[in-house]
Amino acid sequence: MKKAKVSDELRPEYKREDLGVGVRGKYFEEYSKGTNLILLSPDVARVFPTEDSVNEALRSLISLAEKSTGRTRRSTGSPKKRASR
Repeated sequence: MKKAKVSDELRPEYKREDLGVGVRGKYFEEYSKGTNLILLSPDVARVFPTEDSVNEALRSLISLAEKSTGRTRRSTGSPKKRASR
């Protein structure tokens, strides 16, 4: 198979005028709130219609994961006992 040629559309340099007008502090308020926006896939969004339903499901998953992770022989580093012959 032949590899497709990659065309680099970026220029080596840009002028400030090319970038447009920036607005200072445009997202400062949202950033200072610590908001974390996550985009759900459409199939997941159908199951979880509200942010509260997503948070509730994730909290229960976290709780279950914390309860189910315990010390095992592997995690303690203890050698496995061999069956006597």
